[in-house]
Amino acid sequence: MREGPDDPSDRPDEVGDRRELIVEAPGADEVAVLPWPLLVRHRVRGRAEGSDRYPWLVLSAALFGLFTVGFSITVLSIAIEGIAREMDSSRSVMIWVITGPLLLGAIVTPSAGKLADLFGARTVYLYAMVLVGLFAGLAAMAWNPASLITFRVLGAAIGAATGPASIAIINRLFPAERRAQALGYWSLVAAGGPVLGVVIGGPIVEHFGWRWIFIAQVPLCALTVLICSAIFPDTPRDDTVKFDLVGALLLALGVGGFVFALNRAPGAGGLGWTSPIVIAGFLCAPVFIAAFALYERRIPNQLVPMRYLHERNFVFPMINQFFANFAYMGGFFLTPFLLEQVLGYSETKTGFMSVARPLAFAIAGPLAGWLATKVGERVNGVAGGIFILASMLVFSTVTETSGELVVLFALVLSGVGMGTTAPAMAAAIANSVDDRDLGVAGGAQQMLSQIGVVVGTQVMVTVQQATAAEGGAASYSKGYLVGGLAAVCGLVAATFVRRTVHAPAADPVGRADVREPAVAG
Repeated sequence: MREGPDDPSDRPDEVGDRRELIVEAPGADEVAVLPWPLLVRHRVRGRAEGSDRYPWLVLSAALFGLFTVGFSITVLSIAIEGIAREMDSSRSVMIWVITGPLLLGAIVTPSAGKLADLFGARTVYLYAMVLVGLFAGLAAMAWNPASLITFRVLGAAIGAATGPASIAIINRLFPAERRAQALGYWSLVAAGGPVLGVVIGGPIVEHFGWRWIFIAQVPLCALTVLICSAIFPDTPRDDTVKFDLVGALLLALGVGGFVFALNRAPGAGGLGWTSPIVIAGFLCAPVFIAAFALYERRIPNQLVPMRYLHERNFVFPMINQFFANFAYMGGFFLTPFLLEQVLGYSETKTGFMSVARPLAFAIAGPLAGWLATKVGERVNGVAGGIFILASMLVFSTVTETSGELVVLFALVLSGVGMGTTAPAMAAAIANSVDDRDLGVAGGAQQMLSQIGVVVGTQVMVTVQQATAAEGGAASYSKGYLVGGLAAVCGLVAATFVRRTVHAPAADPVGRADVREPAVAG
């Protein structure tokens, strides 16, 4: 049973608050006076901490914020044409409202995770949510394409910090044997939020306009800050370590150069593979990554602790998530074109059919997270890879005469596969690092996943376009087979993940410090 909040010695931070707020009056004893917002927070969190369900309450609050940040991506994807018309711009320009956050998110997440470790995950999460709401309000008032893209990219990139911060908070509250289950619910919201965004946001955009996407985010962010500030636990700060600014810049330049070059090279609106900017991006990427690795080995306060690169359950889950996202998201972007150009589906029908993939992900995530607590992370990683591979193979057989059930089957396979592997691999990574590095570990995982998204999307779409002369269905088959090859690589990486072995714990939801996990081959 978790101890109640009545003993102030257990909460030195709150005792400090009371000491600082002492008010002295002539002829009167000293009395501790708390402003009412702080008093409300103490009482709400005190009640929450006294509950056996406290970790789950914190998880629910964190996931509400995750939904607030992530629901807009799918709504914006269907509103791009309308935004371009209103802004008197082109679709190729306004697509940066979607791709910009993906690119910048891949760059900033390791630094955001490190900041969560240094300054406290709670602090980083709350400040990020405040800024997301601020930039959402500015985006709603955007007056031209540049202002909209700037506000959207900055807001979404800052919002990416809520990912590693929330993962760090969740992993601190849940013992290692429960982390996969908790992260399964995290995956549910991460995948299900955009689905709900389409269902609710689509009609709103159609009847009221795209600006209401951002207008709705403002009160949701405010509500998230109020809830989370009231019940989130105070997370520790590490005042002995300094932020590695040089390492963060080197990593950002290396990753940023690669994903920018890969994003801008292909396609009708791209710069082309022979563009000097694209070539420079590809050439600079390995140089900056190598410089980052060499620099990190020379300093004590590393952005990403290099010792974890020797940890089996840190490296191979990262590789798995890179290739799993390669296939999953590559197929996510390729499938709408297949449905419209080969099968002749309308945009509305394509949209409703596409919901099956993230919906299956959202349902499979919690179930697979619970299963991982029984069978181990390796089994989930391998099973998820098999499902994703099967999905790519089924998609590669689709022709002009294929029925809807075949498409739905392939979509569900893909969603179940990603929902099965993602929570287990995230838990394996968290269980392989020290608690003080949970934030940066989550950030590094999200960075590799985001790079996988960018690489998979561009490679699979480029292969399809390069073989378009072979005919519609045949060219798409080639793209999906490339995704299948990536799924095989992810599956192989999962076989090297060791199952985390846990000592029995008395508390079923327990505290994260109940015991230290070990790994078994």
